[in-house]
Order: sequence, then structure tokens, then C-alpha cells
Amino acid sequence: MKINNVRDLEFSDQYIDAYLIENVKDFIVPEGIVVNLSNEPIIIGAQIESIVPAWKSVVVFNANIVRAARIAIIRVRSVKNLGGLSLSDNWEWFGNRLEKFPRNSPLYISKYDTVGTIKINPYTFTKQEKAGSKSESCSIRINLWWAPAETDCSMHNEHPFLEIHTQIHGSGRIQKFRERDESTKYEEMVLAPGHTHDPFFFVNDDGDFVYPWHRYYSDNDCIWLAIELHPG
Repeated sequence: MKINNVRDLEFSDQYIDAYLIENVKDFIVPEGIVVNLSNEPIIIGAQIESIVPAWKSVVVFNANIVRAARIAIIRVRSVKNLGGLSLSDNWEWFGNRLEKFPRNSPLYISKYDTVGTIKINPYTFTKQEKAGSKSESCSIRINLWWAPAETDCSMHNEHPFLEIHTQIHGSGRIQKFRERDESTKYEEMVLAPGHTHDPFFFVNDDGDFVYPWHRYYSDNDCIWLAIELHPG
């Protein structure tokens, strides 16, 4: 693969500047959130070099990406009329894709983009220890979400894939619940722009991904990135 192999992501449009770079070497990023979509660290050049670990992210300004395997660069072009993105061809109301989704929740989803494949050991990814566990090939699929302030994005606990999120714009929270009941909330992960949370699911002995009841809740107008690793 050539050095600095760049392409636009499927959800890049007049509202969001988003592109993928693979086999990165000495690439200048004027501004944006750099998301590491690989098992290797990102090296950012400076008087003292910065290291962005695997599957983490950082906000950069006029940064030299010295070395990286695969990264996404995402930036909101302008906040003026940002909610207009929900009316564009790149986005749709999530209830159109999921019939059981609450009819009163203004949650919008962008187009998907499958950006490559990678070898992942799910137990290692979740910081579990399991003797004899092996890496398996996963496709990496990403998309953006948009919700206005104070949106309950609906509790759920079923994902046949590994998932983490990166905050792009605004601030929100991943909330965990013991049951499908708001009164059973036991943990929150607060997300600010440039932050990618750790995995919060468990891999059982059969290799299934077990998630707690959880939801995203937007404190203000929010855009965040979903990173899904699909086995097989």
C-alpha cells in the first residue's frame, strides 16, 4: 500500500469533514479529531513526541502524524445550522432503520463506512484474561450519530460486535443500568470532544459479547462516532 493512502469517508459532506488515511507517514493534519483505528500506536511529532494508543483518539492542530497504521480524521466544518445535517442524504432518522426504536427520540444516523479488516483478540480488547484465546479477523465499520440536547437515545443491551465510541462535537454520556429502568443506573462515562471510551462489554466463555443495559444521553447538541468490530 502506498504511503498516506487517503480517501473521504462515506459520511463526509458539507457539515462534516471526514477522511481515512492508511499507512501514515509524516502527514500534516491542520485541525480535527484523530481516531486510531488500529492495534498500533499513533506517533505525533513535536518537541516531545505524543503517543496515541490503539483505539484511542486526540484533538490536534497543525499536527504532524509521524507514523500510524490507520486513522480517521473528523472535523465539524461549522456549527451554524449544524442540525441541518439531519436533512441531508447522508443521514436518516434511526427509527427508519429500527422499527422498535422510540418514535419520539430525535436520533439520527449517518451512512456506514467499512474501512478495513483487522486481527483482534476480543478477550485482550476488553482487558480480560483467557488462556488459549486467539485473535480473529474483524471488519471495521464506522458511522456518525447526531442528537440534539437532552436526547435519550434509548436503552439497549444487544450487539453482535465489539463497540466503542468517540465524541466529535458537544458533550454526552454513556450510561449503564442494571435493568431496563432509569432508576437502576449505576455508572456514567462522560464524553467530551476527542475522547474515546474503553470497551464496557464482557466476552463470555462461548465468545459472545455481553453488554449491560446502556444508552447514550446527549447533554447538548452532539455528534459522536461509533466504531464497530464485526467478527467473521
